[in-house]
Amino acid sequence: MILDIARRRAELTPDRPAVYWQRRWLSYADMDGRAERLAGLLAARGLGKGDRVSILAPNHLAHLDLVLATAKLGVVYTPFNYRLSASETRAIADYVQPSLILADDADVTVARSTGAPVLPLAEYEPGLASAAAAPPPPPLGPEDIQMILFTGGTTGLPKGAMQPYRQGFYNAVNTIVSWGLREDDCVVQATPCFHAALNAFSVPLYHLGARIALQPAFDPADYLRLVSEAGATILFLVPTMYKMVADDPAFAATDLSAVRWAISGGAPCPEPIQRAFRQRGVRFKQGYGLTEAGVNCFTMSLDEAEAHPASVGKAILHARAEVRREDGTPCPRGEVGELTLAGPHVFAGYFERPDETAEALRDGWLWTGDLATMDQGGFVTIAGRRKEMFISGGENVFPAEVENALYHHPDVSECAVLGVPDARWGEVGLAVVVARPGAALDPDELRGFLRRRLARYKVPKHVQVTARLPKSGAGKILKEELRQAFTGTAATQEGEDRA
Repeated sequence: MILDIARRRAELTPDRPAVYWQRRWLSYADMDGRAERLAGLLAARGLGKGDRVSILAPNHLAHLDLVLATAKLGVVYTPFNYRLSASETRAIADYVQPSLILADDADVTVARSTGAPVLPLAEYEPGLASAAAAPPPPPLGPEDIQMILFTGGTTGLPKGAMQPYRQGFYNAVNTIVSWGLREDDCVVQATPCFHAALNAFSVPLYHLGARIALQPAFDPADYLRLVSEAGATILFLVPTMYKMVADDPAFAATDLSAVRWAISGGAPCPEPIQRAFRQRGVRFKQGYGLTEAGVNCFTMSLDEAEAHPASVGKAILHARAEVRREDGTPCPRGEVGELTLAGPHVFAGYFERPDETAEALRDGWLWTGDLATMDQGGFVTIAGRRKEMFISGGENVFPAEVENALYHHPDVSECAVLGVPDARWGEVGLAVVVARPGAALDPDELRGFLRRRLARYKVPKHVQVTARLPKSGAGKILKEELRQAFTGTAATQEGEDRA
């Protein structure tokens, strides 16, 4: 297994365009040179194998430089979420103890407050230009850790998922082969680089010798410009970002003829959003992945995606998937259980968290925490997070199912459903919804709309209309913030009791 993918790519395709940054293309030879100089710069600071190097910044070329430099020096890429508070950042730094933090101008003060050495990105390019040659690489193998990526962290301190070189290699192979990626493909990296989504396309495409366009910060109009300017052939965003793109005035006029297909990650993408892209001639499919598993886990053809629009597909080539009951036995086809995954794309464990590692990795299987079903054909459909499912009057309610129904209402722009305590039923649903611009939403009318589509026990007892939903840096809706903000007032919007 070749670990220094930057050097090998520079040998194979030195002049081929690799990364589009600040409106110019850098070649594979350019990128290898940058990674070599970064390794030299870090070595001059005394860093080497096992040292964790963090970056606290929006999407920047330094993220890719650092990923490519890991195999040249043995340092571990450990990016921080720049959207966290100073206290949260300090807590994560205390946890992983980075040897150096690269930080942009807006985050230098927070980075310095951690007590770790800091290299401001304002000094980064001059530092690379004057860096000494990189030393010979240390002995590295497939099980050595290349990255520590943090899990969602919507409650409590995020866990650092340790990703060995083996995991990145198999995720790339799985994605290229099972998704049919090509050398002429290009994807705009618009999702945050500090998130596992960097591995969704950027790392696999780098293995393949294809093209990556890096967007510093997501803006729908700028994204559409990059799609056209860089010649993107595949779209990859999370549902909230797709919605912003579809709502942008430039969406209708942007030339999307080069786009082969679009895939959504992070959460199930509502059908109305998918429909907006299909109407522009872009075929759409649903993705699924998690930090601990590579990140891409399932595959299906475009024809299969259109025949099974709610499904994420079948397990990717070098992977196995099984839906299980709590006792570990496989569920019968069609029964909801916890999704478990196995294969060489699964992570090595959580950094300094042996109990959480033992809970997640059992008998060679990763227990994902996601509820799912598998049909007779082997197609998997995600029902929601295990912790999000609630029991109302003895019946299981899956928020994703209710949210999908809400998205079919013509005036609903965004929504989130969660379970809240109820004296009679134990738990009931709380729906928090955002109206489309210019529309007004009536809670009673929304409940009536849902009663025509769902069993009565699934219809939220409480409906709150809000101007916006809180989201993480990766674009996921933060349901715990909604719970804290709305649980105390939910009783003011009560619906009728169920029969």
